[in-house]
Amino acid sequence: MDLWFSEAHSPNVKLSIRVDKQLYSGQSEFQRIDVFHSPEFGRFLTLDGYMMLTEKDEFIYHEMITHPAMAVHPHVRDVLVIGAGDGGVIRELCRYDDIEHIDMVEIDPQVVEVCREYLPKTSCSLDDPRVTIHYEDGLKFIRRKVDCYDLIIVDSTDPFGPGEGLFTREFYGNCSKALREDGIMVNQHESPFYDEDAMACQRAHKRIVESFPIAKVYQAHIPTYPSGHWLFGFASKKYHPLRDLDEARWNARKLPAWYYTTTLHKGAFYIPAYVEELLKHVEAAD
Repeated sequence: MDLWFSEAHSPNVKLSIRVDKQLYSGQSEFQRIDVFHSPEFGRFLTLDGYMMLTEKDEFIYHEMITHPAMAVHPHVRDVLVIGAGDGGVIRELCRYDDIEHIDMVEIDPQVVEVCREYLPKTSCSLDDPRVTIHYEDGLKFIRRKVDCYDLIIVDSTDPFGPGEGLFTREFYGNCSKALREDGIMVNQHESPFYDEDAMACQRAHKRIVESFPIAKVYQAHIPTYPSGHWLFGFASKKYHPLRDLDEARWNARKLPAWYYTTTLHKGAFYIPAYVEELLKHVEAAD
């Protein structure tokens, strides 16, 4: 039997991946969780039918949502990660010996359980002693935090369903309050290519601009995400992602990375003209 997984990227476009085995299917309190195996991408995780990660290209997303901020902020000690049930962001953060504590907030315990069993390549650091996992709504968790973190990474799902509250003005404002005076927030910013995704990207950027004095966007190429062109947000109270980049300090760490380099870091913030235009209108409105 010829089996394919398909995800609609727009009303007129879909991505299809040949599947040779379904490893897991279950319904949690919040969402449907599936794990498949494909000849091309290895194992991959979907939530409510939307691609979250594949073993073949997950390193791009997880490196790019983690390392740029770590290469800019000079002394990250306390980190909050919201989402990240697959463990990939935690894996990248745990490469940094000077990080002292990581709070991971995931609304769905079943996602973590499934990833521990079926995606060990990403979930391998969830038991690091510096990591505390909180199974609760990230929006509620962040309301209780003031001046606690040097870095917040918002590794949320798409802006609907369980992750919807993580794209609001209230949430980004609370992230700003939870950060110390020189803190940085990084978030996945969606794709700017298809119209519906572009509007979500624009809305998220507008709300971040309203909450942080420095709000920039950078990019990566992720083959299994809509259009392959993916954005991340870099929001900061003090540090500029280019002017405060410390290449020598990051390179001296000699961390394993397959995508991120400090040279690529600089290029990633030079976004295409159509994305500049999309975000310029938002910034001008403020």
